Amino acid sequence: MTYALPQLNSRQSSAIPLLSQPLLHEKEPLEITRLSPALGAIVHDIDLSQSLPDKTITELKDILYRDKVIFFRNQNISPIEQRNFARKFGELHIHPVFPTVENVPEVIVLDTLHNDLKDNALWHADVTFSETPPLGAVLAAKHLPPSGGDTLWTSTAAAYKALSPEMKAHLENLTALHDFTRSFPLSRFGRDNTEKQKWLNVRSENPPVEHPVIRIHPDTGERSIFVNEGFTTEICGLEPEESNALLQFIFQHIKKPEFSIRWTWQSGDIAFWDNRSTQHYAVDDYRPHRRIMQRVTIMGDKPVGPRN
Repeated sequence: MTYALPQLNSRQSSAIPLLSQPLLHEKEPLEITRLSPALGAIVHDIDLSQSLPDKTITELKDILYRDKVIFFRNQNISPIEQRNFARKFGELHIHPVFPTVENVPEVIVLDTLHNDLKDNALWHADVTFSETPPLGAVLAAKHLPPSGGDTLWTSTAAAYKALSPEMKAHLENLTALHDFTRSFPLSRFGRDNTEKQKWLNVRSENPPVEHPVIRIHPDTGERSIFVNEGFTTEICGLEPEESNALLQFIFQHIKKPEFSIRWTWQSGDIAFWDNRSTQHYAVDDYRPHRRIMQRVTIMGDKPVGPRN
């Protein structure tokens, strides 16, 4: 399914309701404002619609790996330009369920008027039901409600660091199952025969996969928690009661405010996050108003844990 974007709107908003602190880089030309000790940074005075030099792409990678999610304001960017920017960081993923921009299949459209997006209103990392979950994603605000519709991100690396040594050692020996159907159940994505057949095809191509509970970042070596409410169904090798109890502990732990930030969108905003060391939550508080975002997802690699 392809999707033509409607006329964009603008939303007047005050400054980001977060306490920001400047970060000086003697050798880094990009102006940056960090949003919290755990994660988050705004990159100023950059135009993502332009072809950026390799040096700038390298600097953005360094910022992304350190700050986990980075934001850009006032970006007048087309779907093709968004795709081209994301492609600088890796091959692009084609989502098996969500509709896409017409003639730009790498850009998915998250439109609350046409899509059931309940799966975004919980803490999750994207597409972890894949053998090779995404490296990250670039999300652009295209149509915003008058208020609400914020997105939260949490650092699963910071959450890992806050665990006791005993719990770290325990989790590092475990793996977990991630299942497509947890966020994309047939009851919501098989409303007619066409949708049902598509769902069955996607399900057959994406059986449950096993990933380490603690993942080692392939670029930094940093460890993070790699289970999420959106797709993780069980801890392998444990009895159901044990698995459920441990997963609930982890899910609650990563939600702590000290690991997270909350972003209030303005038109023209773009967020770029590292899907390997974060989770996010799209707040569903603006109905019956409409919210449209467009996302490009960058392909990643097979997760590696301490046992590998």
